[in-house]
Amino acid sequence: MQIWSATTFPETPVNSILNTVYYDNRVEVDLKREDLIDAEVSGNKFRKLKYNMLQALEEGHYSILTYGGAFSNHIAAVAKAGGLFGLKTIGVIRGEELGHNLGETLQKNSTLRFAHDCGMQFEFVNRTAYHEKHTESFRVSLKTKYGTFYEIPEGGTNELAIKGCREILDETTANYDYITCAVGTGGTIAGIIEASLPHQKVLGFPALKGDFLETEIKKYTSKTNWQLISDYHFGGYAKTSEELIDFVNRFKEEQSIQLDPVYTGKMMYGLTDLIRNGYFSKNTRIFAVHTGGLQGIQGMNERLKKQGRSTISI
Repeated sequence: MQIWSATTFPETPVNSILNTVYYDNRVEVDLKREDLIDAEVSGNKFRKLKYNMLQALEEGHYSILTYGGAFSNHIAAVAKAGGLFGLKTIGVIRGEELGHNLGETLQKNSTLRFAHDCGMQFEFVNRTAYHEKHTESFRVSLKTKYGTFYEIPEGGTNELAIKGCREILDETTANYDYITCAVGTGGTIAGIIEASLPHQKVLGFPALKGDFLETEIKKYTSKTNWQLISDYHFGGYAKTSEELIDFVNRFKEEQSIQLDPVYTGKMMYGLTDLIRNGYFSKNTRIFAVHTGGLQGIQGMNERLKKQGRSTISI
């Protein structure tokens, strides 16, 4: 499959985002459509996994093992990427109860159903054990059961992931003043920071609550031309509000671009709010990165329906 070339990434379009808020404040926003790389292995997930998969093959591994929650974009991406590379995949899933009746779980959970259909084998563990996944005893138990494997951390962030995410920027992005992206585990923004130029400022919009992300990002870059904007997480990971859902739906209607409510939707909401409130000077050029994650919308909508709330238009 062409997208998994060892030397090239596919070109993805850059869309100019036009609305009255940007126009009135004389700020230009272009959106890099990393979501169009692939339906499941899209955006930052593709960037993070490419060199990890190539490294696994170079080391002679036959299996990839990784970690995630029941609606994890990362789990879905690894499952499909493993298939493309001819590698077995094992997903250690948080939530032991999900394994009690796998058929029922797969019927209700579109993310795990997709991963299962791609051939991923699941290891469901309780939340206490999941928090111990970094310990040597936990890894030994996994190797006893599954044999040797190439391990990718939850969310996919490691040095090879940073290498892939660096390539989001290229010579065509040199004229932008700001680069913006959503932040999960910090890998994508670290790669972007490393590839950014001295005159550029990188703004990250965390999807999670907490101050730990700055420490994580600093593990992978020594540059200081970046900042986390932590006012738009809407309560934390996978948390939403009616205001956010309405923004995502209006954005799709006006721009014909689908956003996800966990990552890029929050980033674009926050960016728009900053522009509205005069955060950027006149004639600022902003390069925003759509990091994908669209496969998770179906699962999110299922939960929203159960809560009697508005859903994401797809």
